[in-house]
Amino acid sequence: MKHIDLFIMILYFSVILFVGWMGSKKVKTSESYAVAERNLGFFMYLSCMAAVVLGGASTIGTAKLGYLHGISGAWMVIMLGAGIICLSLFLAKKIYGLDVLTISEMLSRRYKGETRLISAIVACTYTSLMVVTQIIGMGTILNVFLGWGLFPSILLSGGIVLFYTLLGGMWAITMTDVVQFVIMTAGIFFIMLPASLIQAGGWEGITERLPDSYFNIGTIGGGTIFQNFLLFTLGMIVGQELWQRTFTAKSLKIVKAGGIGAGIYSMFYAIGVSLIGMCAYAVFPALDQPQNAFAYMALHTLPSGLLGIVLASVISALMSTASGSLLASSTLLVNDIIKPKLVPDMTEKKFLFYSRAVTLIIGLFSIICALWIQDVLTALDIAYAILSGAMFFPIILGFFWRKATAAAAFWSILISAAAVIGGLVWKGADSGEPIMYGLAAGGMTMVLAVYALPAAKPADHESSLETANLQDSGKGGDVWKRSM
Repeated sequence: MKHIDLFIMILYFSVILFVGWMGSKKVKTSESYAVAERNLGFFMYLSCMAAVVLGGASTIGTAKLGYLHGISGAWMVIMLGAGIICLSLFLAKKIYGLDVLTISEMLSRRYKGETRLISAIVACTYTSLMVVTQIIGMGTILNVFLGWGLFPSILLSGGIVLFYTLLGGMWAITMTDVVQFVIMTAGIFFIMLPASLIQAGGWEGITERLPDSYFNIGTIGGGTIFQNFLLFTLGMIVGQELWQRTFTAKSLKIVKAGGIGAGIYSMFYAIGVSLIGMCAYAVFPALDQPQNAFAYMALHTLPSGLLGIVLASVISALMSTASGSLLASSTLLVNDIIKPKLVPDMTEKKFLFYSRAVTLIIGLFSIICALWIQDVLTALDIAYAILSGAMFFPIILGFFWRKATAAAAFWSILISAAAVIGGLVWKGADSGEPIMYGLAAGGMTMVLAVYALPAAKPADHESSLETANLQDSGKGGDVWKRSM
């Protein structure tokens, strides 16, 4: 990289730190730290929703898949976009009215019992792994571009994310996400994609150099596409970081419109980055590490100045997802474990203190894990396998099945999480089977436990009425609040 590119990167990091510091001035209460006072308009909401999804795996991973499989490498992020759209279309009305901060808090209101604790542990495991994937991605990109080595690259990028998330919570994340969304859009769609196509000889050039299979949307295989649906579409529907963003919107209309817009944007992003990976294969068909396809293409294609902007755009995508997942992790631990179990009389001031302390601990832990795992797609698959396999049925059946009980939800989460983890140990971290083990175990356990384990009649009756009212009115927050 030339000095001008390095200057652009230093300027970008400085702007992000400054915007994050400005966001910290808005933080006065737990709600401002966790959900930005539930006051985001359409553009800010759409930017945040898209930014939290399109991170390291969505950029570096999709370019790698495009390099290896062609246009069908887009399926992973297409399924992420489909998950946002499904959440916005089918669950937004039910979610938006809930006066909660986390999925685990919602489950505790629906089921009572220990579902809050076990679900918080599972969801926090997922969000923490999401932080790890983004830090790996940032370290990989900075290492390739700047040549500093993976260790200092991870420390620098992870440290910046930790700094502004620690200070400003959701307000800082929201303000930086808007900046990052604009930079990300310009860098990918208006600089990197056109430059890659030109370098590869245009559409005619890549059609001549690439196998026909690279232009078949199904090349990656039906089994892999279905696995992506199970992992990413279902994972998005029950992801804490996405629910937490849903709570930030000013109105239900913004939740639906912004979520659908973010989902469609994600699908275009998937196709664009896959095409960049295809161009990289056309120009450099013998890369030793396909994970570096995006960075390698940028280094050898873009002139000085533009290279710095594209690097900033990629880092933007990674930082926005990392910060959102980091905040989701700390919110889960503080709101659903520390507050109800250890500090029941927690004040607003203490909530902010514990949130920042836990954010610091999780951030440092994630940086250490990133140095250990080092493969962004493997970390992502593990994260979504745990989330979708363990949480999908208790959450969805809690909304749509009146007979679902607290005991059934608890055992479903516990057994399905064990099935996923056991499958990952048995089959390996890159296998698609553990997610199916988890879903099968969770679904069967949920159904069997409803009929085999007796529930406390009053609580079960109340939960059934709450769910019925929720389905009829879409105002679950008011109903559940009155039942507390």
